[in-house]
Amino acid sequence: MKALRVLNNNVVLAREENGQEVILTGRAIGFSSRPGKRVDPALIERVFVPVDGRDPDHLAEALALISQDVLQAVVSALSETGIEKPDSTRPTLAIALADHVAGALDRAARGITIDYPLRAEVQTLYATEYAQARLLLQAINKHIHPKLEASEATALALHLVNAGFVSGDLSFTYTMTGVIQQMLAVVRERYGLDVSHDSMSAARFITHVRYLFVRIQQHRQLKGQEVALGEGIRRHYPVATHTAQQLATIVELRLGERLTEDEVSYLALHIARMTMDADGTAA
Repeated sequence: MKALRVLNNNVVLAREENGQEVILTGRAIGFSSRPGKRVDPALIERVFVPVDGRDPDHLAEALALISQDVLQAVVSALSETGIEKPDSTRPTLAIALADHVAGALDRAARGITIDYPLRAEVQTLYATEYAQARLLLQAINKHIHPKLEASEATALALHLVNAGFVSGDLSFTYTMTGVIQQMLAVVRERYGLDVSHDSMSAARFITHVRYLFVRIQQHRQLKGQEVALGEGIRRHYPVATHTAQQLATIVELRLGERLTEDEVSYLALHIARMTMDADGTAA
């Protein structure tokens, strides 16, 4: 691999023989690298490959701002918890988590504490990621000092959720969290349901909506099944369909994206399941 840009002593932007731009990290790797020259492979500790059209220069710059010790702590923790494989080349999650941990350590050093207001929502809507985040926090704390507070698991969980989106921007995850809560509130008020993630149907609904947001963000909404699917759902579940149309309006207002008829039909189906689980009757 040949160096394209030396970001600092520990980070180098390089190009593989196939033309792929990659980000290399390693202690003192930048000290002995020069643009256009071959990078000493013995100095390479990690290779990160930008994907989904992410800008290699931007990612390399972000990585260069993070302490090598913090980055290594996060990479090791991701591997130890099984969230990512030891040889993973995905840069975005590691960079986002390392940047957060670096900021948390800086706040701790200055005696600043943050109360995360979304803790209840994260525990309810993203139970799997929250459980992973608690394990991840324990693993990270084995490699850093001072130790991070337990409340940081909320922020780490949001980063794990955000890893499913192309943008890498947490603002979309915050918006998604608020919209899901709003959608659940509509279902709760219309049907008088105790919408809890402990309910299998509610958990399925939350999972479906999360993937719906991924499809919206990637401009890949479901479509093409409307005639067969939609007519049957509207006929059997008219009230659930009406509720689903209300939820679609919320999504359009909050995200500026109109849902396809197929997406509305699937929302109606999940709403119907929740009501049937609650009282054993059709929606």
